Amino acid sequence: MIWDDKGFLISKNKYNENSLIAEIFTEKYGKISGIIFGATSKKIKNYLQIGNHLYVNYNSKSDSKIGYFKVEIFEALSPIYFDNSKKLSCIVSAMNLIKILTVESQKNKKIYDLIENFYHILKFENWINNYIFWELDLFKIIGYDLELKDLVNKKIINNKIQYYAQSSSEYKTVPNFLIDKDNYENDLTNLLKGLKLVGDYLEKTILKPNNINYPLSRKQFIDNLK
Repeated sequence: MIWDDKGFLISKNKYNENSLIAEIFTEKYGKISGIIFGATSKKIKNYLQIGNHLYVNYNSKSDSKIGYFKVEIFEALSPIYFDNSKKLSCIVSAMNLIKILTVESQKNKKIYDLIENFYHILKFENWINNYIFWELDLFKIIGYDLELKDLVNKKIINNKIQYYAQSSSEYKTVPNFLIDKDNYENDLTNLLKGLKLVGDYLEKTILKPNNINYPLSRKQFIDNLK
């Protein structure tokens, strides 16, 4: 099987002294694993950064054996943020979520487009606000739609609206921006609350039932924002 496509580098691990095993989320074929020979060479190692957009040539002798990639740079996206640790850690976290929440060799153009949109989000001042909704969009695409509006109650405290979700075992306040989506949130405390709420949903509803560990990269991203 031989094909050409373009895709985003979502993971890489050392295979031997000169090669890597990489996972690339491609436009036409979804998430594909393969070996990149000569990955430590000066010619290509600088653009094998997590999140970069690549031209990909894939070659595999059979579906049961791992194939190999020949890659060229399409867009060097991650290096733009080498001097911004918050956005760089967000890239690593977002690509890792794509890695752990998607299925091998299953085309999903919506996810490919979502990754493209992720880099548009990083350009804006309110990128953290928008990134939280990006995660929720990812969950929705893979079949886990968190409709917060249907789950919360509302009360007025000191002439201000407060949303909350309550069950027999817990009570959670829900940041207003997650419900009133047209109101952008700039307060870091509320953004962190939003990230925690979404992270709790991720862990309880998606990860634990599928025996997947909570990603360290997401925790590191949140810690980097504080």
